[in-house]
This record gives sequence, structure tokens and C-alpha cells, in this order.
Amino acid sequence: MPAPPPIFPVTHIELPDFEQHVLANGLPCYHINRGTQDLVRIEFICWGGRPYEKHPLVARTTAALLKEGTHRRTGSDIAEQFDYYGAHLSVPFQMDTGNLAMHCLNKQLPEILPLFVEILCEPALREADLQAYVKRKQQSLKEDLSKAEVIAYRNITEYFFGKDHPYGYNSNTEVYNNLQQSWLVEHHYRCFHAGNGFAIISGRFDEVTTSYIHGELARIPNRAAVSPKLTLDVDQAPHKIIVPHTQGGQAAIRIGRRLFPRTHPDANGCYVLANLLGGYFGSRLMENIREDKGYTYNISAAYDSFRWGGTFQIDTEVSPEYVQQTLHEIQHEIARLRDELVEEEEMQMLRNYLMGSFLTMVDGPFNWAETVRTLLTEQLGKEDLAGLIKTVQEITPEEIQGLAQHYLQDKDLWTVVVGP
Repeated sequence: MPAPPPIFPVTHIELPDFEQHVLANGLPCYHINRGTQDLVRIEFICWGGRPYEKHPLVARTTAALLKEGTHRRTGSDIAEQFDYYGAHLSVPFQMDTGNLAMHCLNKQLPEILPLFVEILCEPALREADLQAYVKRKQQSLKEDLSKAEVIAYRNITEYFFGKDHPYGYNSNTEVYNNLQQSWLVEHHYRCFHAGNGFAIISGRFDEVTTSYIHGELARIPNRAAVSPKLTLDVDQAPHKIIVPHTQGGQAAIRIGRRLFPRTHPDANGCYVLANLLGGYFGSRLMENIREDKGYTYNISAAYDSFRWGGTFQIDTEVSPEYVQQTLHEIQHEIARLRDELVEEEEMQMLRNYLMGSFLTMVDGPFNWAETVRTLLTEQLGKEDLAGLIKTVQEITPEEIQGLAQHYLQDKDLWTVVVGP
């Protein structure tokens, strides 16, 4: 048999460039022009997520209702127009921003882009659509609250940030009932405009197409930028919470703490630390609790960041009889990170995995556009992603141990268990 091809680690990743233009209305517009097909994706992003809303759930509700119609067209008319031309319209959910995205063939832009701008600038936000949306969300909420994993997530994020913080509050039937159509209109007017956001164009487009897109996006009005509304930090010591729940056969476990945004100097190291613990199939939690003990099908650890904060969280679901054993093994693996240096072989496996994931982030114009969106919404640049890659390549076992000792002390970690 012929010998298999040699395996080489990824040692360098070339991050693509992206150009910034400022349109006539002041809208920053970023170009990612590196596609192979005559297909273009346009996304408008504004500072209109949870930190910028005046009432709970207004940000997400306003974004969701953009697709339900304008002052001149119904939601059905919009859906039919997009379907007819093979285009797609979406409302990507982001915690900090309000987003509206579309993609279509370049030749269909004259039929689709003016409608996209109309949806963005002139949504009807009708009372009837709001009430229909509220009923749908209340029904889905009722279904979600039958799931232990949803209850665990809602609890631990509230403990991380506080029940009044934009990242910490939870939806409920009463909050949905209190939503008012005038709140949505006010939020849209205040947030969805050229002075409070930016656009990203990705795909393959020539100068003529670029000029046309710029002309249409320049019709978006420009108003004053908005400021976030953030509450004070929670002054409560982390502890263990048990939430009885009899529906479903499994118990949900969440362990973690509040951290910081990616602008913090330790953010890159914590990203590596979380992946080492539970970020991929060969991670320590997976090897121990799934592969060795067989307590769960899946367990993960992650460092997640927002514009104004971040979290470290371990997630899993297990049979009720394995809850205590699972908690013990999680604590054991965290203690190992604090007490022992990581072996070089394990470090290299982690580096190889993370470098491969970075390759996916730059693979094609649309993946790179989503990466650029994340950088921009977290107030970062391409050099910050390069810094993360450098950390993955160069971080030492001693630095990882130091981060674990600083951020993963038992006294600093919340534990939420939901189950029978």
C-alpha cells in the first residue's frame, strides 16, 4: 500500500484584507471582495441590541418584525419577492446589535436591494404583527421551559450578570404581554440608521455593482448614535443552585462565571484555556466524562464574549443518577488545570485544532464576513485576530496554569443543576 501523505501543522494563516468606505450618508461600509461566484451578501449592523433598548425584549422584537412588512408591502409580498428571485433575507440574532442581511445573485440586485433598504428604513411594525409575534414567542417559551437545559442557561446567565442587566434578564409571559408597538417604533427610529452602525458587503462584485450598492445604501437616513444602558455589577458571591424539574429524563449542569470582553488582555488566554478544558472532541472534559466514564453524550466549555462583557461556562446534560459523579469529575479537571502543567503533546493537539478552526473563519467571503462582523461589533480589528492566533501558537503551559489559578477558583464559580 502507498504511504499516506505526511501531516504538517498549520504554522501560518494569511488573514484577508477588507476595505472600508464611508458613504455619502456617513455609513461605514466594509468590502470583502474575494468570491468566485457572482453572488453578493449585504448585512446592515446597528448598535440596537439589548444594551441599547429602553424596555426588555424590544431589541429582538423590533428586529424580528422587520420582515413582517413595510408601510407599502405586507410580509407575504416581501417573502414572495425574495423567493421569486432566489434571494434570501435574514435577521441574524446578536446580543449587542440589530442586524438585517440579504444575499442574491448580482444580476438580481436591482430587484432586491431597493426592497432591502425599504425593509430596513420603513418597517410597518404593525400592532397585529406584534400580537401575533407575542403569541408565537409565548408558546415557544412554554415549550422551552419544559427543558432542563434551557432553565439552567436562564438561571446561570441571570446569576452572572443580574436580572436587570441586558445580558442577564430573562423573557417571561408578562414581559411579552407588556410590549408596546410604540416602543418598537421608537427603538427602530433611534437605532436603525446610518449614524449608528455599519454595513458589510461580501462576495464578488465589480465597480459598477459596487457603485450601485453604495447608492442604495446611501439612502439610509443618518441620525445621532446611541449609547448603551448598563447596570452595575452584581455583588453576590457565587454558590450552588439546585432547581427541581420533573419534566424530561436528564438533569442539566451549568458551571461558570462572568468574565470580560475580548478587549481584556487575558481574553485570548482564556479562549485557549476553555478550549483545552472542553472546546473540542479531544478536550479533557470529553475524554474523561464522555469517553472514559460514559456519563454524558456531550459536554463542553467555552469562553463567550460580548461588547460589554463575557462568560466562562461548562455545559452538559446527564442522567440524574450521575449528577454528583459528573460534578466531581468537572471539579477534578478544573483542579488539574490549576495544579499541573499541560503536557506538550496535548498542547500541540490543541494548537492544531484551533489553527484549523481559524482556517475555517477565513474560508470564503461569507465566513470571513461573519468574522469581520464579530471583530467590528466587539471593537476589534484584524490585528486583534492575528494576536489571538499568535497566542494559540505561543502560549505556554505555565501561562495556562496561571490563568486557571486566577480565573477558575472554586469560590468564583457558579453551579446550577436542574433536574429531578
